[in-house]
Order: sequence, then structure tokens, then C-alpha cells
Amino acid sequence: MSTNIDPEPQHDDIMYPQVLPFLLVHVGCLAAIWSGVSGPAIAICVALYWLRMFAITAGYHRYFSHRAYATSRVFQFVLAFLAQSSGQKSVLWWAAKHRHHHLHSDTEQDVHSPRHKGFVYSHLGWIFYREHDATDLTKVSDLASYPELTWLHKFEVLPAVVVAGLCFLIAGWPGLLAGFFWSTVLLYHATFCINSLAHVHGRKHYVTGDDSRNNWLLALVTMGEGWHNNHHAYQSSARQGFRWWEIDATYYVLVALSWLGIVWDLKAPPAQVLRNEQRLGSRVIKRTAEQLAGRFNPEYIAQAIKSSVHETGLSVREALVLLQHRADLHLPSIPTRERLLAEAQAMFARTSSLDDIVDRAHELLVESVCLLLAVPPALAGATPKPQANKR
Repeated sequence: MSTNIDPEPQHDDIMYPQVLPFLLVHVGCLAAIWSGVSGPAIAICVALYWLRMFAITAGYHRYFSHRAYATSRVFQFVLAFLAQSSGQKSVLWWAAKHRHHHLHSDTEQDVHSPRHKGFVYSHLGWIFYREHDATDLTKVSDLASYPELTWLHKFEVLPAVVVAGLCFLIAGWPGLLAGFFWSTVLLYHATFCINSLAHVHGRKHYVTGDDSRNNWLLALVTMGEGWHNNHHAYQSSARQGFRWWEIDATYYVLVALSWLGIVWDLKAPPAQVLRNEQRLGSRVIKRTAEQLAGRFNPEYIAQAIKSSVHETGLSVREALVLLQHRADLHLPSIPTRERLLAEAQAMFARTSSLDDIVDRAHELLVESVCLLLAVPPALAGATPKPQANKR
């Protein structure tokens, strides 16, 4: 795999040689019919699944991608080696892609958004496209400064080969096929479900500007990663199950390791976040406002305004004012702030930034209509923000 900075070229071609090992691991699971399945092989499968799932969740995700806690270079290497043995590319590649995902979550620039590319692509298809193969080292310069991590990046398949070889030595062919291959395939799809299913099915407790959701079933099989909406609300937290009943096994293990001095400085969400009272950032407000404004059709509104001008002889400015305030015209209008607020309350979770979202959505909608009419918003009679109505 290339170690150059990824220029994000727009290739549509699939890297077929890279698809082949992925398919062979799946076929290898079926080969256990020939080798048989032994007790030690099942024990290896279970142990490797949970051990490597912890390395992915606590290592690849919470430590390397988000720096949610601190640890030593020795344990850092152990986490990277174990996580990399899952066959999910190198620690630098994984962290770089994940950081990119959070910068552009569920926008067209997101590398694995179900909203734009579909469920199958977000689940696994994206990893085989050439445009996602290289690693943007500028996004992980803090990690690339460690020689041992760049060595793992260079020999990304070595940890998987070593662990697979140990499985064979311990339990023979059943150990390799059922122990290693079965656990690896289970890890693939449990991890991939966070990119796909956790952006499609579940509940949203926080407004995050994307489609991230909390899914209790995924949380159980991924040691806490299923509390995905929580995570997008406060990404640097070592704890993703914010409430007592949100089971987060990865966090429990990290707490135990902190008692032993292996990890420390576990970051936690502030009290404002836990109470869902935090002010949202401008980027989240903008994305959420775009979702709200997207519920209305500016082309339909603009066409109605043009029709009213044609039929009544009114100016565009006069027509816009009438369409905003007179229901007897029986034409679609630019929605009032009150209507946008009601729509926002129905669409989004509770947030102290709801008024900011509504105001921004109104601005976006008026701008879109005026652009279609080729009229500056100021001349179109855009209504001012009614500060007195804010909650």
C-alpha cells in the first residue's frame, strides 16, 4: 500500500487484487467443513473476536483516531499490532480515514456515507476503491512520528499473518479456519456496521449534523461502539455509553486498565453534554439547517412566486411579502419562522441551539428562492430574525 499523501483522486475503478484476499478469508470460513471444528478452535474464535474487537475500539478508534486517553508506547504498539491483525489495514490508514469521516460526516466528502453512496458501499464497498487506498499522513502526523507505527504501516499484513500462524500451531487447521478466519469475518462486519447500520437504524439523542444513531444491539457486539450518536456528539470521550444503562464494555476495560496504570487521563463528556445543554458548533448548525431547509422545495416556491407576479402584476418583492403572510393566495410560500421551528422540533433531538438552526435554515431557504428568481435577498423582503421569540 502506498504511503504517500492521498490526493483524493476521483477514481471509480476497484482494486481487484485487494478484493481477492477479503473474499478468500470468507471462503476460508466455509473450508472449516472440510477441516472440522474443535473445542480449542471455538475457544480461539471467541477469544480472538473479543480481544481484537477491544484493540479496534480502544485502539484504532478511541486512542489512535481520537486520543481519548493516554498510554505508554509499549501498550500503544500492542494495541496497534492486535488491531492490525484483524485485517482492517494499517493503524495510520484507519485513523486517517476515520478523522476524515468526522470532518465530513454524511456529506458528499464522507468516504462511507449511506446517505450518498448507499448501504452496501458504506458497509464495505468503499474500502476497495482506489481513491481510498492511500493514506493522508497529514491527518495522522502525530502518529506517523512513531517509527514503530510507521513500520506497522509498511508491513500492514504482518500482524494478521503472525496471529494466523499461531492459531495454526495451537489448533491446526480448525484453529486457522474456524479460530482465525471466523473471528476475522465477524470482526469485519461488526466493525463495518458502525459505518453503515449505525447511520441508518437507531435513535438520535443529540443533534450532530449527520445521521449517526445509537443502536443498543451494535453496542453489545462492538463493545460500546453502537452508541454512535453519543460519540459524534463528543468525539474525544473515552466513554461512549453516556448513561448508566448504555453498556460500553470497552470503557469498562479501560477503567480497569487505568487502575493498573496501563492507561490514564481518560477523557469524559462534560456535564453540559450529558444534560444535552451544550451549544452546537457553527459547522453542525449549518449542516442541520441544510437538512431543515431541504424539507422545502425552493423551485416550487419560486415558480409559485413567478406565477403570482404574472397573474397579479405585482413586483417580485411584493409577491414574496404576500406569499409569506397571506394564506388566501393558495400558493406555496416561504415558510414562516414558526413553521420552521415546528418542523425542527419534530425532526431533531432537543438542543439549546434550535433557534440558531431555524434562523440559518430560513436564511438558506430565502437565499435559494432568491437565487432562482435572480433577486437579491435584501430586495426580496427576507424577514428579519425575531429575537423576541427565541426560547
